[in-house]
Amino acid sequence: MSTSPPSLPSALHNEIVQAEDIKSDESSDQDANKIAILSISNDEPLVTRRELWSYYLYCNGDNGVGPLGYTQTLFQGLATAAGYDPLAGPGSSCLATTASGQCVVPWGSGTKSVSSVVLIANGISFAIMTAIFTTIGSAADYGTFGRWLLFAVTVVCWAAQYACMALTTPNRWVLAMVFYIIGFVSYGATLVFFVALFPRLARNTLHARQLREKYENGEISPEVYEQEESLEKNRISNISTVHSNVGYIITLLLNLTLLLPMTNNPKVDNYVLVLVNTYWVVLGIWWFILQEPRPGPSLPEGEHYTTIGWKQIWAALKTYKHLPYTFVYLFSFFLLADGLNTTGTLVSICQNNNFSFSFLQNTYLGLSQAITSTISTLAFWYIQRYWKISTKKMFVVTNVVTILIPLWGMIGIWTEKLGFHNVWEFWAYNTVFGIFQAPYYAFSQTMMAELSPPGFDNMAYIGQFFGLFGLSNRASSMVGPNVIQAIIDKTGNNWQGFPFLFALCTAASMVIWFGVDVTKGRRDAVKWAAEQRNHTH
Repeated sequence: MSTSPPSLPSALHNEIVQAEDIKSDESSDQDANKIAILSISNDEPLVTRRELWSYYLYCNGDNGVGPLGYTQTLFQGLATAAGYDPLAGPGSSCLATTASGQCVVPWGSGTKSVSSVVLIANGISFAIMTAIFTTIGSAADYGTFGRWLLFAVTVVCWAAQYACMALTTPNRWVLAMVFYIIGFVSYGATLVFFVALFPRLARNTLHARQLREKYENGEISPEVYEQEESLEKNRISNISTVHSNVGYIITLLLNLTLLLPMTNNPKVDNYVLVLVNTYWVVLGIWWFILQEPRPGPSLPEGEHYTTIGWKQIWAALKTYKHLPYTFVYLFSFFLLADGLNTTGTLVSICQNNNFSFSFLQNTYLGLSQAITSTISTLAFWYIQRYWKISTKKMFVVTNVVTILIPLWGMIGIWTEKLGFHNVWEFWAYNTVFGIFQAPYYAFSQTMMAELSPPGFDNMAYIGQFFGLFGLSNRASSMVGPNVIQAIIDKTGNNWQGFPFLFALCTAASMVIWFGVDVTKGRRDAVKWAAEQRNHTH
């Protein structure tokens, strides 16, 4: 069997940047100690201050308050108002003081619990995202289509949010579900296509270029260069995360200007969604104006936009023997993202029920999460810089809380004193989530950047490695929602879903903790990229 690295479509070879020769013999022991130094292509435009700030502003506006928070609350609230208590029978109200706590709506030839319907909507959303990312997503790899694809999904998300003005009566809960799915899918697409810009931006900043010059001039050692380059990636990743959190805070504070004086207005929730969306439009539009041109290659002759993505995925997957740590991380993060995303949805369902679908109460809870997220992201970044702690160690700390959240929810199966049954628990959840999960997103992104072969991480190229990470992060949750909705529909108890999520998050975290060596994985990635480049000559 051939041991040469599997080849990729010729168009991909054109995007591989040079890797520095790894000055070491080929023994496995010395391979493990190679320092991976990648080259920065001077053909790509230097990141300007205006461009970087437009990147941050898009993150600021694309904070998820509308498509992930308020839209779900509105959808769940309308469905609950339209449903009935299965113990009291058709015609009863789920909102009556004598209601059992269960609520079903017509579904097909029978009924289904509102919680299950919300989870089904999530599962459908993730399935659609998977189809988009694996099929037409690869078009972002070629020419300037990536810029227009991001613009298109952004506009669709904006339109879906504005359309929520029509959701004013319970009998429109099905329409609310449709708008929720459209908004969720397009919002998830914006995250994948936008965050995949990060590696290329990070390696083309002025500081990154200066570091490279110092290394080439012999002013700093390879070890220092690698560490400083990683910190530069973390700087941009953490600043963008802070901007997202700051945007979250500002948006929620702006919402209070409507929610407090218009408490008794039946359309106040709809007005709030319009305000949230307008904030994103005003800040997000600048990225499309100020982004520097970094076009990809032309579509290879004989290839088609709807099929090349699958070919790229297959070609990338065939490299698993040469990049074991990269693929172990991708697989485990796929499961971890599934568990975390579904856990968040399930806790939100419990929270909405507890607070009677109040936008105002959710705004207060969101503020607690956003404020702690902003502080913790800066604190984690400072701690990492000060003590020079590796990205993986910082990521592991955040993973612990990822496991504890569904574990806490499990307690609610046996008692109503704990386990997301009480108001104080949701305040504690949003605070703890803010402290640990905002850094989780930043460090998970940086880990993937360090494990991606240079030249295969540049845009939202789904057939390339950073694109696969985006696929794992946003389109992974097809398993969790479907399993949990089946459990809830059968038991009538939301809390019965937490044990499965606890097992899923724990298994994925253990694999990342003990099965992913970032240092070796980075060196494998750079070596593989260099071999691919030599393979073309």
